[in-house]
Amino acid sequence: MKPAGDVRLLLTSDTHLPKRARRLPAQLLTAIEAADVVLHAGDWVDVATLDLLEARATRLLGVHGNNDGPELRARLPEVARAELGGLRFGIVHETGPAQGRERRCEERFPDLDVLVFGHSHIPWDSTAPGGLRLLNPGSPTDRRRQPHCTYMTAVVTAGRLSDVRLHRLPPRHPVGPGAP
Repeated sequence: MKPAGDVRLLLTSDTHLPKRARRLPAQLLTAIEAADVVLHAGDWVDVATLDLLEARATRLLGVHGNNDGPELRARLPEVARAELGGLRFGIVHETGPAQGRERRCEERFPDLDVLVFGHSHIPWDSTAPGGLRLLNPGSPTDRRRQPHCTYMTAVVTAGRLSDVRLHRLPPRHPVGPGAP
């Protein structure tokens, strides 16, 4: 049971279905159903993933990414904003190179407390000098040069972000003849 007033968040990005995986990991789907709000920072690639998350999430906030086609772009904005538990959140797919990211994002989003982004598939958690928290959950389906596929959870209570956790997903097993 969650304390009254808590907002449980799940952050994900770069799902790239069905190119990088055939389906979302079961652990991620379970976490989606436990969250009050799911934030997806783009590169869905297929509309079925958006439909699935809309059906399973209590509330879904998402943006399109550079790999998303016209149908997803018609349904999702480039930048999304929402007040959650007293904090001002923004979601965007791409923020540019790691060097100078905090400064660039603070200049571009001066009205936010937290910015969730994707694109790199590299988890990121930093705070800009002015206080903007930057979070990238990595990817649950394509680890690229990272040791694990990942997603994040966090809790907002009375205007404070807490319990920000990076979750590592178990390695996928090859899919093919004889696979379960």
